[in-house]
Amino acid sequence: MTGKLPNLHARMLDRVVAVLQDDLRFDALLAGGSLVTGGFDEQSDLDLILVVRTEVQAAVMVERRSFAAGLGELLAAFTGEHVGEPRLLICLYGPPLLHVDLKFVAANDLGSFSERPLVLWARDDTGLRRRLDAVEIAPAGRTAQWFEDRTWLWLHYSTTKMRRGEYFEALSGLDFFRDIVLGPMLRRNAGERPRGLRRIEGSLGARDRLLPTLAAYDRAAIAEALRRTTALYMELRAADPPPAPTAHMPQALLDYIDERQ
Repeated sequence: MTGKLPNLHARMLDRVVAVLQDDLRFDALLAGGSLVTGGFDEQSDLDLILVVRTEVQAAVMVERRSFAAGLGELLAAFTGEHVGEPRLLICLYGPPLLHVDLKFVAANDLGSFSERPLVLWARDDTGLRRRLDAVEIAPAGRTAQWFEDRTWLWLHYSTTKMRRGEYFEALSGLDFFRDIVLGPMLRRNAGERPRGLRRIEGSLGARDRLLPTLAAYDRAAIAEALRRTTALYMELRAADPPPAPTAHMPQALLDYIDERQ
């Protein structure tokens, strides 16, 4: 595996494996992210899952920052509560700079994965693969109703910020909506894995469809971006309609965008 990776990433993986082999608290090293889904390149981060013996999980969690520091020149690190994953330590090494995510998972708590992880190393390869075969693989994805229930509140919020003159906040709301709703829906409709805006320029036609939803720091430009965003959402929604469309939308929102104070 490491022979196919950029040298910087390959050297880090070799160090991690070497450390784990000598540390009996660890049973295995798994990988997720683009190492599994493809498209890995020099700009990619390493998404690593460190399988810890269950009885020492709590102790490893306490020491994980010092553990991470032992893998290389650790510049910065913080835990993943902001994404609902306190077992995650997000690390920056270098120079040269390299982003590495270290997720410390107890051997009896493999849970479920959105994609089948890649086994990079295991103390008991056969036993680990048997456990992984029993793990639920639940691809990330949201229903049409999930998008519908949130869309009009989010777009209304950005419109209120525009009307109040809080243009930075309105632009931030449009960016959020593009990442959480439009990007995944574009990918879903194209039969791709829905993962926000990551590398969406490579999706057929996505760039040209999203460009009109961008806006400058100007009320008229933001209003037009809101209208274009609404139109694109409705177009994408038509390919997979929600069971319970929101009443009075999109017209009520469009009227609010155009309403003069």
